[in-house]
Amino acid sequence: MKCIVTIDVEEEGLFSGKYPQRPDGVKNVRELRRLEFLPRELGFPLTLLVTYPVIQDPRCREVLQHWRRNLDIEIGAHLHPWSTPPYDPIPGRKEPVPSDGIPYPLLQNKLESLLGALDKHLGIHPTAFRMGRFDLGRRILGLIPRYGITVDSSIVPLRSVAGGPDHFLFPADPFRLRGGKGDLQAVVEAPLTLLPVRTSWAEGIYRLAAPMPSWKRDAVMTTFRYLAVVGTQPAWFPLFSMMWATGLHRKRGGRYLTVFLHSSELCPGATPAFRHQKAVERLVGRIRSYFQWLRRTGCVEGAVLSSLEEETGLPWVNMDRLQRPGQSS
Repeated sequence: MKCIVTIDVEEEGLFSGKYPQRPDGVKNVRELRRLEFLPRELGFPLTLLVTYPVIQDPRCREVLQHWRRNLDIEIGAHLHPWSTPPYDPIPGRKEPVPSDGIPYPLLQNKLESLLGALDKHLGIHPTAFRMGRFDLGRRILGLIPRYGITVDSSIVPLRSVAGGPDHFLFPADPFRLRGGKGDLQAVVEAPLTLLPVRTSWAEGIYRLAAPMPSWKRDAVMTTFRYLAVVGTQPAWFPLFSMMWATGLHRKRGGRYLTVFLHSSELCPGATPAFRHQKAVERLVGRIRSYFQWLRRTGCVEGAVLSSLEEETGLPWVNMDRLQRPGQSS
């Protein structure tokens, strides 16, 4: 198996329910130093997916350049539409506007602003991408291949969000993804590693919940995620669940583990779940223990997100195939 470690390197304040154009700060980026042991000691490179406000800050650019010069990393793009220019208002909408609710030309201009900033300030033309709030809809999926982005990691299986795209039944291992009927462009998708404890349970709960009112459906699916799902995300799951998910994925033929973290979760007080130094230290300790365990168990090597571009034999998935029962194309 291979393991891809992805970090959303982003501004603070996003867990407060506010989505300002000019964020509260980006001081959390310097806390990336807490994870230097992953590439330096354990041989797991990081993929740092960076937002526009981070790229615009000179001190953050120094941190990123340090990682580029001294550690084995990849830098990719992470689009937060609310904090990326242009800031044209969308009548009748408040932030965060779903990506499929943003007019196509505006969404395209925002993507160009992000990629242009990466080029201007870091000299990077990224091929790896993640959409803010994991909001991978058809519009952004159709856009990113046109700008040289070949690998995306915006899908969270077994997660259902009101008003967003439906990714609940997507596979847990990488695949090639098309946006819809007649769309010949595709990207390689690296979904976050989340798995149902029993494979049959996911489709069963999905079909059970599909005809329910939206509020009830979301409640049922969210409850299922908390009670019957394990994953490799250290801010979401305890260590035993991370190890359990790894074993299940290997047993079910999975070839890739995709791990995810926010940079703000490394900064005490930047998120509600990690308010204090001890909470952050426990998180980092969990990460260290997990990757040391991966090393001891063997047969797992580190990889960056863009390395999936060269992977052969990946299955093809069309977004039109994965809709709630009863929906039309």
